[in-house]
Amino acid sequence: MSQATTTVPLSTDEAGVLRVAGTRVSLDSVIYAFLEGATPEEIAQAFPTLDLAAIYSVLGYYLQNRAEVEQYLEQRKVEREELRKEIESRFNPQGLRERLLARKNI
Repeated sequence: MSQATTTVPLSTDEAGVLRVAGTRVSLDSVIYAFLEGATPEEIAQAFPTLDLAAIYSVLGYYLQNRAEVEQYLEQRKVEREELRKEIESRFNPQGLRERLLARKNI
């Protein structure tokens, strides 16, 4: 039996987000599902564009590089929070439901 090395099927998009190669599924999505208790098979059901081998490979990468991946996830969390604040500063979400319902009733 020969030893084979596998590459982790991750790629970085133009925004710097790690995604499972060939899909729009982010590393964040796979890891968060796993951390919430989903099995690789359940993750495959939730994200039909992912094949099971890629999921196992990504999870293996996470388990072997936990500190690095968690640092990346924390950075993404900070970026999401900054984006949320920026959007809310430009578009006040308070009363949004009432404004939309009022438009519907015109």
